[in-house]
Amino acid sequence: MITQTVHPAIELEEKYGAHNYHPIPVVLERGEGIYVWDTEGRKYFDFLSAYSAVNQGHCHPEILHALVEQAKKLTLTSRAFHNNILGEYEKYICEYFNYDKVLVMNTGVEGGETAVKLARKWGYEVKGIPKDMAKIIFVENNFWGRTLAAVSSSTDENCYTNFGPFMPGFEIIPYNDIEALNNALSDPNVAGVMMEPIQGEAGVIIPDSGYLKAVSEICASKNVLFIADEVQTGIGRTGKILACDHENVKPDILILGKALGGGVMPISAVLCRDEIMLTIKPGQHGSTFGGNPLACAVSKAALEVVKNERLAENSHNMGAIFRSRLASIDSPIIESYRGKGLFNALVIRPYGDGKTAVNICHDLMDNGLLAKQTHDHIIRFAPPLTINETQIHEASDIIEKTIMAAS
Repeated sequence: MITQTVHPAIELEEKYGAHNYHPIPVVLERGEGIYVWDTEGRKYFDFLSAYSAVNQGHCHPEILHALVEQAKKLTLTSRAFHNNILGEYEKYICEYFNYDKVLVMNTGVEGGETAVKLARKWGYEVKGIPKDMAKIIFVENNFWGRTLAAVSSSTDENCYTNFGPFMPGFEIIPYNDIEALNNALSDPNVAGVMMEPIQGEAGVIIPDSGYLKAVSEICASKNVLFIADEVQTGIGRTGKILACDHENVKPDILILGKALGGGVMPISAVLCRDEIMLTIKPGQHGSTFGGNPLACAVSKAALEVVKNERLAENSHNMGAIFRSRLASIDSPIIESYRGKGLFNALVIRPYGDGKTAVNICHDLMDNGLLAKQTHDHIIRFAPPLTINETQIHEASDIIEKTIMAAS
């Protein structure tokens, strides 16, 4: 490792902060576009994009302009009063994604919680499910956060161990298994099916072609809501505005977050048709910061950047080049690679003296590229969608050099 001593900033986090993360040992202080710099001035390719929250690149000038201009005028009113930004933003995002209504929150996991509440409320008041009998179906290896509801649906032992008792009314079935879904939906008390179109934390797991279309059609035939968690896969990450767009599927409930705020403000959104959204009445759901004018102004600018700069198309094109570069690396420690758009993963076999993907990530850091492992054997590569072809090749050179040195 290049850095031999522990950075004071890391020591402070270790002493005063909860030990709920295990970061790569780099201390960042500046970002611009696809790059970040540490406190010693070293420059890195950012190939994590804050788990896809920075799709538009670090400190995009148009997004920062929206932040500063709105911050000068009004930042927060709570929903106790109207403000002049929320309605305008709601209209914009509903038209952007073609939905009737939106409920704006702050974080991706709040979006997931909102979707579950909406599905249950709809199940009781529209579908006619008996009181407290509504079920939500999830799939194995899902990840949508770490609230008690989220860990109640998890199959990751690290997420749920010693956090019970768990949320009732959840059932977990295999992912990418239509027969299992059919069996689960034989229960008339199922209100919704919630899944990521491509599983992120699981390691960029892509279902069979036609799976999402079949899920949507089966849900419709059984009067069950299809809930798409596009917090990480949405906003251009997979080469389309939404990952569901690859199969021309429109979810009944769409959950967005992360890049919705352009890496500048936390904001999430749940979009659906009137029949679902209007089951929620005043006092039944909300948030002090949800729909605040500052986040809404920033989010509108963030979405405009994605559209105006054609970032979904760039993601598609650059992703194809990146996977061709991964395919060309001839190393015994590479088990496989996969991805869509600029959402990609490299599966690493154990090598050396029990080394894993974690070691590769540390070596990548030393060579000027930041990425993060998931489940020890998988490295997720997700740079900002603003990356160009020259930069893709430069970053791929670093990845190839690092892998070959470890082989």
